Amino acid sequence: MKINQNSIDRIHSGNSQTMTTLIEQLAAAKGIASEYVDAWGHPAQVSEESKSAMLGAMGYRVDDEAALTEQLEEEHRQHWLRALDPVMVVRSGEPITLEVRLPIDFVNDALTWQLALEQGTVLSGQITPIEGELVGVAEFEEMECQAYQVALDVQPALGYHQLTLLEEGNDEPLASMRLIVAPKACYKQAPIADGRKVWGPSVQLYCLRSRHNWGIGDFSDLGQLVEKAAAWGAHFVGLNPIHALYPANPESASPYSPSSRRWLNVAYINVEAVPEFLANDRLKAEVANPAFQQHLNELRAKSNVDYTGVIQTKIGMLRQVFDEASFSAERQADFDAFVAAGGDSLQQQAAFDALQAHFYAKGENAWGWPVWPQELRDYHNPEVAAWMAAHSQDVNFYLYLQFLADEQLAQADARAKAAGMVMGIYRDLAVGVSEGSTEIWANRDLYCPKASVGAPPDILGPLGQNWGLPPMNPNQLFEAAYQPMVELFRANMRSCGALRIDHVMALLRLWWVPPGESAAKGAYIYYPVNDLLGILALESHRNQCLLIGEDLGTVPEGIDVTLKENGVHSYKVFFFERSKADGGFISPAHYTEQAMSALTTHDMPTLKGFWHCDDLALGRELGLYPDEDVLKTLYADRHQAKQRILDSLHAHGVISDDISHDVNWVGMNTELNHGLQLHMSRGSCALFSTQLEDWLEMDKPVNVPGTSYEYPNWRRKLSTDLEDIFANEALKALAGKMSQARDEASR
Repeated sequence: MKINQNSIDRIHSGNSQTMTTLIEQLAAAKGIASEYVDAWGHPAQVSEESKSAMLGAMGYRVDDEAALTEQLEEEHRQHWLRALDPVMVVRSGEPITLEVRLPIDFVNDALTWQLALEQGTVLSGQITPIEGELVGVAEFEEMECQAYQVALDVQPALGYHQLTLLEEGNDEPLASMRLIVAPKACYKQAPIADGRKVWGPSVQLYCLRSRHNWGIGDFSDLGQLVEKAAAWGAHFVGLNPIHALYPANPESASPYSPSSRRWLNVAYINVEAVPEFLANDRLKAEVANPAFQQHLNELRAKSNVDYTGVIQTKIGMLRQVFDEASFSAERQADFDAFVAAGGDSLQQQAAFDALQAHFYAKGENAWGWPVWPQELRDYHNPEVAAWMAAHSQDVNFYLYLQFLADEQLAQADARAKAAGMVMGIYRDLAVGVSEGSTEIWANRDLYCPKASVGAPPDILGPLGQNWGLPPMNPNQLFEAAYQPMVELFRANMRSCGALRIDHVMALLRLWWVPPGESAAKGAYIYYPVNDLLGILALESHRNQCLLIGEDLGTVPEGIDVTLKENGVHSYKVFFFERSKADGGFISPAHYTEQAMSALTTHDMPTLKGFWHCDDLALGRELGLYPDEDVLKTLYADRHQAKQRILDSLHAHGVISDDISHDVNWVGMNTELNHGLQLHMSRGSCALFSTQLEDWLEMDKPVNVPGTSYEYPNWRRKLSTDLEDIFANEALKALAGKMSQARDEASR
């Protein structure tokens, strides 16, 4: 990374280097932290072994001192032979100061700079490097190079611009660099910026039940939800990640382990809303057939999503729709435009899905590209292009599915905006992609597949966590001028009014776990947080999308201030907001304003489950706790927490004296549930997210962290159809009280 180049220069300024010294200095140069503060507040050291493993995952020859030295010398040389870095991010109004590196013979020469603005204008001027500040020198056998900081007298508009340096008499550019000019902070809708406080329900989209879906919540259900929630006073509906998963491997259902974060989960397509289906009388008759309807009724009736049954039914019908479709000229033009705009990334997604379906149809285990035939394990191999050409109808089918998903999500977003929602839909960006995914298959150089993202040891996970998600290589991101992040942010701000970034600390640092090792042997790798926040701010303004950062857990000192200054809303979960002095629950009226508050999350028990300790009983049943003593402590802590919650609710007057002041006599009931919702609605946060599970007083969680096959994660549906939820007068009254409380908190 450019910010650490001085560290690399220091590596080359010495003479004899031991392997230990090389690894220590290179680790520092590449953003690998030597120490961190653990979950208990103690300083923890990162071993040389862990640093070496991280560097190996980045592609460094840590097993061979001579080879590593040669690698570093070549990297050092290439850095100095490149006059400009590949990219620079500045904020609006800030001075633009370049670092220009040239052989000493050229630093006295006047150079012409040209700035091609994204808007089409070209600005130009002249600089003489030696007139700037000397900031670095490097000596090679045949020459000396010098680096100067030189200011450009220009204030370009926001955008993605291209800067070029030219020598007199030479038409070939000396160097070029992407210049990204970003706003100082992320976008906020005008009412929210002016102090309006709003609420909205959050839901896992697949959990939605309705009279008409095919056993899984779909984009039409989402459209119905936003309209009905808006009529009750809500101003947003929050979603789980709706990233592309694996249509040919439907039981791989975690929304946080996607195949691609740029494309959509085609399981959410409502088949009966597809124009080509509506134009096909034969297929409409097949769906109307009593046997087919009975099959749909069975899928709808299940308490957990039957992913295999749902996906096979939808894909089977949609394939017939596609094969028999006759597009109008206008429809064909829309499809062609979508495919052209999707570029290579969309072709990669469609090819992956078609290939995986092909292998599964042959009865082969095809969970991901690592088990495919060798010649097909990289999208860029000529054999893949040949396969795509020979199976163009299959590939085009998956292009068509993405077209439909994008179209239906846009329709749901339009319904939210038409209903008068301030924000509308808020989407969720997962922290990474799974090992066998489209993204790794087609962009191997961007990722470090020999490492995995996870978390260091903490109180609830003494061995740490390994999420099985290969991290992006920060060096490659920089070399790519951050274009992968631009495309990622832009894709996830499409058809929504807000974006929640899961584990927002990933913009600053990620815990990398070495291959085959426990998570405890990992290390934090730092990313260019200020550059990434700048790009996030620019895209948020372009897409009119508010940003929410999930900043739970261990937060490095100062990053909360950085996020706040950049206009990123924090995330405040009631059960985690406790006083360090006495363990009492902090009043939501004292939460920071630039935040979204919530009672629970998808990784926590429901309100009813929490109050009745169902999560602890389930954890014991699943073997999540090391011994009974730990469990006893958790039960005792829970009992104390419930008493303090009760004390707080009574003190704030959100529950009546019909509910005892003694927790030993209080079970979770409707008044207590609604009292908690009202308590949060009166708070100071700009946004309050409520869970539909809690409205329905459900007890089972949708996900149990630390489990995979032991519990049916990401499958449990809501207990009630959407139509019945919004016919419930008690819930309508609750929504009215929440809206009134939010309005009063806005004053």
